[in-house]
Amino acid sequence: MSEEWRRLDPRTLFADAVVFCGVAGGAALPAVAGLSGGGSLGQAFAWVLSGVVLLVLVGTAGDWVRLRRTRYRVGPERVDLHTGLLLLKRRSLARERVRSVDLTANPLQRLLGLVKVRIGTGENAAGGESTLELDLVARAEGERLRRELLGRTVTAAAEPDHEGVLAVLDPRWIRYAPVSFLAPALGAAAAGAVLQVSDWFGARTEVIDWIGDRFRDTSLTWTIVDLVLLATVAGTVGALGLWIEMWWNYRLEREPGGTLRVRRGLFTARSVTLEERRLRGIELVEPLGVRLFGAARVDAVATGLAEDDEDKHADLKNLLPAAPRERAERVAALVLGEPEPPTGAPLAAHPRAARARRLRRAAWGVLGPVAVLAALGPLLTPVLLYVAAGWALVLGPVAVLLALDAYRSLGHGVSGGFLVARSGTVRRTTVALQRSGVIGWTVRQSYFQRRAGLLTLTATTAAGAGAYAVRDAGEGQGLAFAAEAVPGLLAPFLESVHPPVHTPEARPTAR
Repeated sequence: MSEEWRRLDPRTLFADAVVFCGVAGGAALPAVAGLSGGGSLGQAFAWVLSGVVLLVLVGTAGDWVRLRRTRYRVGPERVDLHTGLLLLKRRSLARERVRSVDLTANPLQRLLGLVKVRIGTGENAAGGESTLELDLVARAEGERLRRELLGRTVTAAAEPDHEGVLAVLDPRWIRYAPVSFLAPALGAAAAGAVLQVSDWFGARTEVIDWIGDRFRDTSLTWTIVDLVLLATVAGTVGALGLWIEMWWNYRLEREPGGTLRVRRGLFTARSVTLEERRLRGIELVEPLGVRLFGAARVDAVATGLAEDDEDKHADLKNLLPAAPRERAERVAALVLGEPEPPTGAPLAAHPRAARARRLRRAAWGVLGPVAVLAALGPLLTPVLLYVAAGWALVLGPVAVLLALDAYRSLGHGVSGGFLVARSGTVRRTTVALQRSGVIGWTVRQSYFQRRAGLLTLTATTAAGAGAYAVRDAGEGQGLAFAAEAVPGLLAPFLESVHPPVHTPEARPTAR
């Protein structure tokens, strides 16, 4: 094991210079448009081009200084990183605390054979003190660091039969991309982008007038419908493209030494490694559109996977994209090393009072705005009365259906070494959490829950979201579940109520 200091790859200068050119060029487009309004286009282009060249030169010079002042080494006990010119930074991580080494490369970096290496400890520290980043090193060096830092001695108790490929990409899964919530969001973003670019060139009015001319002989209702359909088509195309970029070449593997590795990405290649000893369970996620087509995705419930500000767009916990539910459950069972998926176990239904609570919430969500619009109609304009009537007629049945579906989705149970909880309708989730990973219970009752004989039970863990709730369970039902799932944890806070002679059984109550 070498302890010499190493430097970043010199090709970093070229890669970053190209990025500087791209960013400066993107900023130059609105600048040229703005300057050309008060003079000639050629003069505006010359000024902007000079500024772009200057920015690229300054950025490259700064990057050269960073490259010269950055060095790292991997010792037998620590990983060290020194960088900075005026403000020196010396970072060090104990090797025994290293839990992840993730590799990322955009298309240019892949072409140059470079990767960004992110070394993490699996802890959530302020200011990124729990991670070291090497930006950039050769791909071979990144793989060497990953193997060296995550290398574990495979004991005789290891199970090689469980090693290997757990899942690979099935191109047919792309059919679930357009039914996700991302498609309409991308459609709205496309429409906003058209208006923004036209505004840069002072042509927003012309664009709006052009669109109006296309629908001159169309009623307002059909114009809105057509525009929504166009945005939906644009969003669908965007969702398909984004899915291909994110999940192409997807592969989930179990590597020797007890690690799971997810590799994916068409242009930007990503490699995320997760130690299985950090795994506390899985979460089966079913957004409404995806669920209607019988699909679900699998997320890891593990320590140290909280997304910081820099990686807020990287879903590090995702183990499987939206796939047929049966396939998702099989992958979940393989990941957990279970013969059967815990998420497929029968779950206990919740009392009917939980259904009544959801129906009341749905009613308030619809009737509240209707009452406001109905009150303002006589004062402002009768149009508001028609809006109120349409709101009630359209959204009322939808709200009731969602409330009933939310009740049917409620459930909890125990499956082997896992407790299972399910809830949600627009985004239904089924979590299978290791019973040994539960470090506490929180029992919460609102005033209305007490009247209905319900409570919300939250399992606290050091992994994933940190807390997973069993919502609106019966009082005795919820407390009995907590006592069964993690024996002894809630017992000091419970007392047995001795039943009268005519009562067939007792149930625990909270102090």
